[in-house]
Order: sequence, then C-alpha cells, then structure tokens
Amino acid sequence: MKVGLIGVPSSAGAHGPGQEKAPSALRKAGFLGALREAGLEVEDLGDLPVARFAPDRANRKRQSQSLVVRVARQVADTVATAVERDLVPLVLGGDCTITLGVVAGLLRYQPDLGLIYFDGDADLTTPETTHSGIFDSMGVSHLIGKGDPELAHIGPRFPLIPQDRIVLFGFHPYEIEPEESRLLETSSMQRYPVTSMDHRPVELAAEARARLEERARAIAVHFDVDVMDSAEIPLADWPHYDALSFGDAMRCLSVFVGSQKLAALVVTEINPDHDPDGLLVRPFIDAFADAMRPVAANAARR
Repeated sequence: MKVGLIGVPSSAGAHGPGQEKAPSALRKAGFLGALREAGLEVEDLGDLPVARFAPDRANRKRQSQSLVVRVARQVADTVATAVERDLVPLVLGGDCTITLGVVAGLLRYQPDLGLIYFDGDADLTTPETTHSGIFDSMGVSHLIGKGDPELAHIGPRFPLIPQDRIVLFGFHPYEIEPEESRLLETSSMQRYPVTSMDHRPVELAAEARARLEERARAIAVHFDVDVMDSAEIPLADWPHYDALSFGDAMRCLSVFVGSQKLAALVVTEINPDHDPDGLLVRPFIDAFADAMRPVAANAARR
C-alpha cells in the first residue's frame, strides 16, 4: 500500500478564497516528511493548477459552476492515474467539491465503492434550495444525483454513489437546512450526527466503518477539518462549534483510514489565512500523521 500525494489548490467551490493555499502551506510545514516519519511510503504526485474563488454574479444559484466542474474532472483524471499505478490517493484540498473528482476517478477501477463523509455538514443543499449558490455545501447532493446535473454526471455512472453506501459522520444538526432534513428522513445513508455520540465517537467510528465494509469492497474517506471544534483549532474555512474535539476527530480518522479497504483519503477545507503565523498547521500535521499510522501498519502486513 503506497500512497500517492496529490495537491488540489482550489477554492473554486468555496465561500471565499483561501483554501487554494492549503496544499502549499501543508507542504512547507513538513507534511510529506511527517507522513514518511509515521512509516508511510509516499510518492509525491505534485499539485494541480491553482483555481481561486471568484464571485459569480451571473449564476447566483450555481457559483462558478464551470470552474468547479473543470477542477473535479482534473482531479478525476489524476486520481485514476494514481490508481492505475496501484497508489492509494491522498488528496489535499481545496474545498469539498474535489471529493466529487476523487470518487469519479476511483469509480473507473473500483465500482463497488463506499464513502465515509467525515464532515461538520451534511452538504445536502441543491441549486434549487441553496441560499448561497456555493457548490461545496452541495457535495453529497451531487454524489447522490440530486445536485447540479453536470457535476452529478462527471463519473462513469449516475448517481456516483448509492445512498446506502454513504456514511455521514460528525455533522451537526444545527447546520442542516429544512430541505436537507426532509431528504435525510427518507435516505438510506448511515447518519452519525455529533449530537448523538454520547462521548463515544471512536466506538461509533468503528461501528460505522464496519457497517460500510460489509456493503462495499473499497472505501473512500472524505475528511473536512470543520468536523473539529473551531474553538480549539480554527483552521477550517467555515467554523463549527460544539463539534468533535481535535483529539477525538483524529482518533476517529485513524479508525477510518485503518480499513483494509481504504481506497483514498481526501482532506478539505483548511484555510491558511486563518493561521497567518503558522501556529496551527504544524500541530495539525503531527496529529494527522499519527492518525495515519494504521495505513503504514496495513501496508506492512501485505
């Protein structure tokens, strides 16, 4: 199990600029070295072209659609190339819409795919229900075929992932719009809101992983850092409070990436503009690298 590191410096689908700086900031702070020190074999595949947020006044319900689609397609091609070479993609974003490209690329070779969506939001708004028109708040909707039609059709099948192959883990109900709630009520997605964890998030992470492993032959993990409490580590582009602690989030991540079926990991929503002195990025990297040790352990067993 060799990891292929891919940077996606894009804020195309975000609420504002900043996230496009994350891959560079993480690299400069020692991200690659920390992974290798944790025992991972990593090949650096470089970064895709920068795509920076800009307001799209002509498409208020579909902000920067053409740029978001272009980035997602670039990600899909790059991920597919990594999979062809037997690499497990580790994709550094960038906003949440890059996960669409990761899924689309994986599906070319791994059609029996499940997704752990480890995120502070459910991301189930649509162009019809959105207030902002921002595409990364619609990420799961695109995946299940209810979002923007062009994004929802970027992969080899439609919908990209059946709802019963998706786990929503760590989202906060107070961020859910009424239309999102109605969709969730009838959905077969597994749901683990942060408010239902009762001080046992790691145990529930193991349960969620096991349930998805029973249904899918390969598992992608989407990790949005806004699943962590921004009062503790304010790196997220869109802050969340009363969320998982930094430590609990990293322990849950370690459970998810410890799956023998791990197909890819996506890290999204880090905004280095929230850390101008670079005081938060290095502690994040150290904890993240430690959480990745099960990947190295699984590789050693093969």
